[in-house]
Amino acid sequence: MTQDNLMIIIAFALYLGLMMYIGVYYYRKSNSIGDYILGGRQLGPWITALSAEASDMSGWMLMGGGFLAVSWTDCIQGALMFFAILAVPITAAMYMGGPIETFQLIQHEFPQGLSLFGNPSDWFTWAIGLISSLGWGLGYFGQPHILVRFMAISDAKELKKSTNIAMVWVILSLMAAIAVGLIGHVYMLPDKLVGTDAETVFLIMTERLFTPFVAGLIWSAVLAAIMSTASAQLLVTASAISNDFYANIIHPKASDKELVLVSRIVVLLVALVAIYMAMDPDSYILTMVAYAWAGFGAAFGPAILFSLFWKRMTRHGCIAGIVVGGLTVLIWKQFGFFGLYEIVPGFIFSSIAIYIVSLMGKLPPRPVLKDYREAEKMHVL
Repeated sequence: MTQDNLMIIIAFALYLGLMMYIGVYYYRKSNSIGDYILGGRQLGPWITALSAEASDMSGWMLMGGGFLAVSWTDCIQGALMFFAILAVPITAAMYMGGPIETFQLIQHEFPQGLSLFGNPSDWFTWAIGLISSLGWGLGYFGQPHILVRFMAISDAKELKKSTNIAMVWVILSLMAAIAVGLIGHVYMLPDKLVGTDAETVFLIMTERLFTPFVAGLIWSAVLAAIMSTASAQLLVTASAISNDFYANIIHPKASDKELVLVSRIVVLLVALVAIYMAMDPDSYILTMVAYAWAGFGAAFGPAILFSLFWKRMTRHGCIAGIVVGGLTVLIWKQFGFFGLYEIVPGFIFSSIAIYIVSLMGKLPPRPVLKDYREAEKMHVL
């Protein structure tokens, strides 16, 4: 083993050790299903914001510690990702002579990368690409692993602060991610990364620009991005199966201790299935993420929005929207009609289904309407 490899391993070990410590700490504190799934609604605005955005971009921590472990590790991982995604393009630009020289090099070698809308020679294709790109924004409304962070905040009045923190984080991070792609393209010259190798540009730049120990810390940020999203998705799955399915259908009298155990078993099983599915070396990360993003966004996004802003939505309308949105994504993905990103038709058809089915049924029960009016009065955003 070389000294460089040893330093990288030490950096990874420090990162993983800290994450495991947090997991064990909250494992001892998660005694009820409420603690395990929502952390007793004890999150502050900074933890809420950073953990929400980190989960957008820790299987063992989740299996043991539950929601609080995931939220705290995601907060740390969010900060680590933030500084890493800024450090790599800035350092690369300095290495190539500064921001002005780097920009001029991009203009000369990769001018199409600076075109916001591309070459609209084929207006139909251009319009489809633009609509599909904008459609990514619709996905945020239906991502349960993001929404659950805001559900767990200790004081609803802090939501606005959390929203502002999250927006600053995501704007700077996404701008830096674009910079990685643009600067990485010219930094790698005369080499060019194609196919699945193009997704490794961040890793290669890090290896060439930094010392082994620092590179190990930055690579930990990549692991942080993977772990934060994986742990959040695992938590949502465990919540749905243990609390919604097991507790309501299989064993309604299950104790909190039993439900926590079921949740941990579900986390382990789903993680093993995910590992098996991810073993295909030729699969594109972005393709898999886009498919999952569309599924969640189209199935749950309209239901969330209608529940917040239209008191006429009924239970059957909500179910219809979830089913129609999910099925539309599945079918559209297989046929690829017009090359349009499947979240767009899925979101539209789901909204139509909610509206029509809700109008066909009776008004929601009075207690539901009462809760809606009370929620309107508490609106703090």
